[in-house]
Amino acid sequence: MTNGQPAMIEAQGLSKFYGNFAATRDVTFSIPQGQVAAFLGPNGAGKSTTMKLLTGFLTPSEGIARIGGHDVSTNRMEAAELVGYLPENGPLYQEMTPKGLLRYFGEVRGLGAGQLAERLDFVARRCSLEEVWGKPISKLSRGYRQRVGMAQALLHDPKVLILDEPTSGLDPNQTFQVRELIHDLAKTKTILLSTHILSEVKAVCNRVLLINGGRLVFDGTVDAMAAQEADLEKRFRQLTGGAA
Repeated sequence: MTNGQPAMIEAQGLSKFYGNFAATRDVTFSIPQGQVAAFLGPNGAGKSTTMKLLTGFLTPSEGIARIGGHDVSTNRMEAAELVGYLPENGPLYQEMTPKGLLRYFGEVRGLGAGQLAERLDFVARRCSLEEVWGKPISKLSRGYRQRVGMAQALLHDPKVLILDEPTSGLDPNQTFQVRELIHDLAKTKTILLSTHILSEVKAVCNRVLLINGGRLVFDGTVDAMAAQEADLEKRFRQLTGGAA
């Protein structure tokens, strides 16, 4: 438990090796229920690898990942029921429509007909997909494809969201809508949010995890990292070796 709240996302000594290369090394943190944590780092720092370890898409070389107390390696199905995952540039079936794809995902997850209809209506509305609901995904813009990815992460109403660059490819209006959605979801869910947009951290997060070279180099509040957005950028460069 953290601050009286149960831990919903846990990394305990997570490492992933490819030969002699360590994509992540001994990454440890715990995110309690109801917290929105930003996961920052330069390209190649190990953010996406860590997220894939937490969601079971990769198996750790060392360490343990837990979702809602369930070991992701040994209790994959129980953990998967609790988590919604938006991977960066996640794969989508191009020939399907958003409606067809999301219905398929819902059926695979075992949602009943009534619940599935309700959740499809919810994600279509909250992710602003009504205009393209029946169009082939291959015909959609990158922004709309990103919103389809967000919709699949939300479809089964998970308690935990792990979002890898959720506003990637979105215009300013769409970005604002996604931030508002995250604000709303944070009332009932635990969120780990990877982003390169530091203004997004100030807008929606209350904690920062910063990874560099596969290691966690900062874990604290947004205010502890920097009081102003410009300071946040300066601290990011200092902690990742980008400062002069």
